[in-house]
Amino acid sequence: MNLALLESILFATIVAGTPLLLVALGELVAEKSGMLNLGAEGMMSVGAVAAFVVAHEFGSTGAGLVAGMLAGVLLSTIFAFITIHLLANQVATGLAVAIFGVGLAAFLGKPFEAKVLATIAPSAIPWLSDLPLLGKGLFRQQWLVYVSWMLLFAVMWFLSRTRAGLALKAVGESPQSAHAVGLNVFLIRYCAVLFGGAMAGLGGAFVSVFHTPMWAEGMIAGRGWIALALVVFATWRAGRVLLGAYLFGGVMISQMFLQSSSLSIAIPAQWLSASPYLATIVVLVLISRNVKMIRLNSPASLGKPFIKENS
Repeated sequence: MNLALLESILFATIVAGTPLLLVALGELVAEKSGMLNLGAEGMMSVGAVAAFVVAHEFGSTGAGLVAGMLAGVLLSTIFAFITIHLLANQVATGLAVAIFGVGLAAFLGKPFEAKVLATIAPSAIPWLSDLPLLGKGLFRQQWLVYVSWMLLFAVMWFLSRTRAGLALKAVGESPQSAHAVGLNVFLIRYCAVLFGGAMAGLGGAFVSVFHTPMWAEGMIAGRGWIALALVVFATWRAGRVLLGAYLFGGVMISQMFLQSSSLSIAIPAQWLSASPYLATIVVLVLISRNVKMIRLNSPASLGKPFIKENS
């Protein structure tokens, strides 16, 4: 295996893992507040189609990204209102949002299926991009990849170093206690869910504007579900989300390199296409066996509604 091939694999792994990283970071913040939003697939889909349509019609990548984030926020607002104010089941509502979002994206994107955007060139970081192996893979990426790293460190800093982050985690552990000390549980959970929606929309926008600059029905292809599993894989720790995102990203692109390689590997294409989802199932099964670890790391009120008691 030559150096050029290794550089290409590393580059493709980072690209494939970036939307997973973005969505998982948003879901992590939402779950830290006790909100389990399973609608990531739908929010990514509407974010992808909104970003593509705006970028195509107005010729602005930035406007497309904003549109994608707003689309994700809009869908997450529906989820937040139904679960926080109407006290609906979070799992059922999240699944409904996922299905609705995928269908809505397919409907809205139908007139744009034959259209494409200009490819966004990578932005090389001086000196670092000249390093052997790591230079091309890490430091000759599209600029949104670098933004995803900054967002990762911002989330880590927010959760561990700020009073607002501590308040968010307090709400996720015990909303009743947080309310008793004067925290606005409803507002904190709304903000967390909307941030998760914005990140899901941004992840979808990356897929349709940066990764494959086109729109096609079903192009999200389960990335939202993988991102949900990634949060569990990372045991609700922001630092581990990065590792998990690129690990799953590597699994996703492995099919492309195995099918195009000169190695005579007798693996059916269907198995290679299913490998990311099989890996997700295996990881979840292995992690779920350690009940103690799940209980120690998951927010205590995850998926549970908060009912404000009248004084």
